[in-house]
Amino acid sequence: MSSVLEVSLEETVPLSPEVLACPHEYNTRLRAEAPVYKCPHSGIFFISDYETSRAVLRDHETFSNRFSVAMRPQEVDPRVSAIQQQGWPGVDTMLTQDPPAHRRYRGLVNQAFTARRVKTLAPRIEEICNELIDAFADAGECDFVEAFAVQLPVIVIGEQLGVPDEDIHLIKTWSDAFALQLSGQADTEQQIEVAGIILAFQKYFAAKLEHRRQDRRDDIISDVVHARLEGERPLDISESLSILQQLMVAGNQTTTHAIGEGLLLLAQHPDQCEKIQRNPSLVDNLVEEVLRLSSPTANMWRVTTRDTELKGIALPAGSMVQVRYSSANRDEAQFTDGQAFDVTRDNLNRQIAFGHGVHMCIGAALARKEMQVGFRVLLERLTDFELTIDESKLVYPPNVLLRGLAALPIRFTKRK
Repeated sequence: MSSVLEVSLEETVPLSPEVLACPHEYNTRLRAEAPVYKCPHSGIFFISDYETSRAVLRDHETFSNRFSVAMRPQEVDPRVSAIQQQGWPGVDTMLTQDPPAHRRYRGLVNQAFTARRVKTLAPRIEEICNELIDAFADAGECDFVEAFAVQLPVIVIGEQLGVPDEDIHLIKTWSDAFALQLSGQADTEQQIEVAGIILAFQKYFAAKLEHRRQDRRDDIISDVVHARLEGERPLDISESLSILQQLMVAGNQTTTHAIGEGLLLLAQHPDQCEKIQRNPSLVDNLVEEVLRLSSPTANMWRVTTRDTELKGIALPAGSMVQVRYSSANRDEAQFTDGQAFDVTRDNLNRQIAFGHGVHMCIGAALARKEMQVGFRVLLERLTDFELTIDESKLVYPPNVLLRGLAALPIRFTKRK
C-alpha cells in the first residue's frame, strides 16, 4: 500500500484496514488540507481538527447521537437474524440516544461511576495490579496486553457488574464480540459468531437481572434492576441489557487499549519513563498524555438533524459525521508538537479521549483510576521496558471506532 503522503486525500480510502490500523498520517493530512472533509468513498463527513470537534460534540441538538439506525446493515444474513430473534432487541439508551431520554438513562447509572465511589476502589485495583505483576515479574518478559492490560479492567468491571470469579473470563469474550460488531470489518461468518456470543451475553445477564430483582446486592446489576425512570417505571430487559453492554465495553475495552499503548510509549521513550520514576507525582499527567496520544476511541459517529455548516462546508440534514478524536488530540494548534510524547505537558485537561459534552464517557473516572493506580504500581515494580519484536510487527486490528494493540511482547527489569 502506498503511504497516504504519496497520494491525494481523494485517492486514500480512509475506512480501509490499513488506514484504520494506522490513521495518524491521514489525520495529519486532513487537519492541514480539509479539517471538515466529505469522503468521496463513503459520503461521511470527517471532522479532524480540535476546535471543530469540540464544537460538534457540544452541539447535540444539531449533531445527534441517534446514529444506530444508520449503522445497521441494510441486509442481514438470515442466519444472523435467526440467532438475534432468540434474544432481546437492541434499544437506544445512552450512547445512541439524545437528551432528554439520554439524560434519564444516564442518570440511572451515574451513581456507579461517581468519583467518590471510584476512589473507594483504589485499594482493590492496587491489589489486582500486584497480583497480576506477581504472575509474570520473575520471567522478565511477557505479552503485556494479555498479562496485564486486558486482565486489570476485565476483573474490575466484572466485579462491579457482580460477575463471579469463575465467569470473569467471559467479559473479554463478550467485549471482543461487541468490538467486532462495531468494527465495520466483520465478514458473514464472524457476524454469525458474534450474534451467538451476544445472545449468550443477553441470556446470562437476563438471568442475573432476575436474580438481583429478588436478592439485591451492592453491584451495578442491582442498581440497574431497582432503578426507576422518572421515579416510576423500571427498566425493561432490553433497556437493562443495553446499559450493561455499554458499561461493560466502556469499562474495559478502551481501558485495555490505553494501558497497552501507554506501556508501548514508555518503552519507546525511556527518558519519559525515568522522569516519572524519579518524580511519581507525574503519573496522573502520564495518564492524560497516554489518553491523548492513544485515543482508544479513535472515532465517534454523529448524524446531523438539520442543514448546517462547518468551516464553510455545507452538511445537509441526515449527514453521517465522524468526529476523529485521535486526530483532534494531536492537533498542533491545541497541543504543541502534538505527535510527541511529553509527560510534562501543562494543558492535558483539554484532551478529548473520553469525548466532550453530554456524551462524555460515563466510565472516565473508573478508567482514569485504573490507569493511575496501574501505572504507579508498574513503575514502582518494573523498569527498562523494551519490545522483544520489531516495532513494525505490532498489530492494531482495524476497527472503525476503536483502536488498540492486539499484543505487546516486552522484556523488563524488576525494581523490587
